[in-house]
Amino acid sequence: MALAAAPAKSGVEFDVANRIFFRLYQASNLMHKQGTRYVEAFGTTTQQWAVLGALARPLVQKDGMTVKDLIEFLDVSRQNLTIILDRLEARDWIKRVKDKDDGRSRRVRLTSTGTSIWAGMQEPIEAFYTAALTTFSQEDQIALYRLLDRLKTALTKV
Repeated sequence: MALAAAPAKSGVEFDVANRIFFRLYQASNLMHKQGTRYVEAFGTTTQQWAVLGALARPLVQKDGMTVKDLIEFLDVSRQNLTIILDRLEARDWIKRVKDKDDGRSRRVRLTSTGTSIWAGMQEPIEAFYTAALTTFSQEDQIALYRLLDRLKTALTKV
């Protein structure tokens, strides 16, 4: 796959871009490391937390989500998601069932155990968010969300 050529950046522009992406890399690694500490009592990781959270949303809680929809929503590979789903299913936190509208497709749903675990995780998750964002005002948080959303959109076009 050929990458689209972009105009060369000046040394300063490249340095700023390099610092941005390196900070995102560091922040992502720290988010997983520190976030996992907050939910370690549940024996879970931030990746599993993300899957549980996706399935706990009111919009999908009853019917669950197809594996394809989960892949797109979480922006992960099928291979990585399958490993997470296998672990969650082995713990009886989720179940995979045939889609009633498409027998070839599987829907993933929280079990009652998974729903209880998710409910129990809310307090430590909130504590993590509070600790991580303590130096950010509400306006800062909204600005950061918007900037990250713009970056995510731009990255989908790269």
